Amino acid sequence: MSHNPIRPWRNIARRPSRQIWVGNVPVGGDAPIAVQTMTNTITSDVKATLDQVLRAADVGADIVRVSAPDEDATRALKEICRESPVPIIADIHFHYKRAIEAAEAGAACLRINPGNIGDATRVREVIKAAKDHGCSMRIGVNAGSLEKHLLDKYAEPCPEAMLESGLDHIKILEDNDFHEFKISVKASDVFLAAAAYRALAEATDKPLHLGITEAGGLMAGTVKSAVGLGNLLWSGIGDTIRVSLSADPVEEVKVGYEILKSLGLRTRGVQIISCPSCARQGFDVIKTVETLEKRLEHIKTSMSLSIIGCVVNGPGEALMTDIGFTGGGAGSGMIYMAGKQSHKMSNDQMVEEIVRLVEARAAELEAAEQAAE
Repeated sequence: MSHNPIRPWRNIARRPSRQIWVGNVPVGGDAPIAVQTMTNTITSDVKATLDQVLRAADVGADIVRVSAPDEDATRALKEICRESPVPIIADIHFHYKRAIEAAEAGAACLRINPGNIGDATRVREVIKAAKDHGCSMRIGVNAGSLEKHLLDKYAEPCPEAMLESGLDHIKILEDNDFHEFKISVKASDVFLAAAAYRALAEATDKPLHLGITEAGGLMAGTVKSAVGLGNLLWSGIGDTIRVSLSADPVEEVKVGYEILKSLGLRTRGVQIISCPSCARQGFDVIKTVETLEKRLEHIKTSMSLSIIGCVVNGPGEALMTDIGFTGGGAGSGMIYMAGKQSHKMSNDQMVEEIVRLVEARAAELEAAEQAAE
């Protein structure tokens, strides 16, 4: 809503956290909340993996994680990191040598649990490699893979067990004078994840990577992630997010942005405000919105667009958006620009006119931004 001032009641006070760098992307502090995803290709297939990285980056991924389970994968990382337009995180679970190889290959960050990779000597070797190659880390605590001694102690995954696991791993890194790390405490249960993150947010100032892990398919996983992540983000908790869906990684990025955009925490592309279908609509709102979403996918500049089927709410919504169309009668409606009536447009020409206006406005905003730089 670029033509309107920011209203104080919309502001979210973010939790203070220290800032680290994942490649050239700042995470924590006052940096924008970064959006991540993870490839699902075999990492040694460089072409397929890079293609997925590029598609994710094109829709706004700030950081992409790839699996590094074996030597073939870490060998492939060198080319993937070199060709990727965004920083690459190497996903390491148990083998410390894979972590060293990934750092040497150019990974910007290692997703690792230092307590899982062996004795203190091996941990020090991984930390040395990270320091030598300017590589940060993410401690990845997961309710589904908690340490046995914690499950014995607490009997089941619970917020207290996840917090203790996270703090134990933090201590390992800090005892070795390594501080360039973020941490996550993920669970598939929304309540468990939220409680663990809130406890961790109070216990440390380290940057937090948010996720509701194994959230489900596109529809169910989106809802579950929006509830869990939205709850935490609204409370000011979170410095980077990944929406975990059984879907194309591109969809994870899109959903992540929609969650952040709904809270005013990130802006990207065209945000469409549209009415639900009802008998008052003067045109097919559902079909129109579906068409416009596809036609405007290429727009990266932040803009708002209202598509309202009738004059009950249309003019009011148009006041709040950059461009709007409100359905009327007799096969036509009104185009609004910056909240003001501009011109009438027939329903059958409306889509083309809106696409033209959005593209023109995006070009103006881009030019103004470039001039300001």
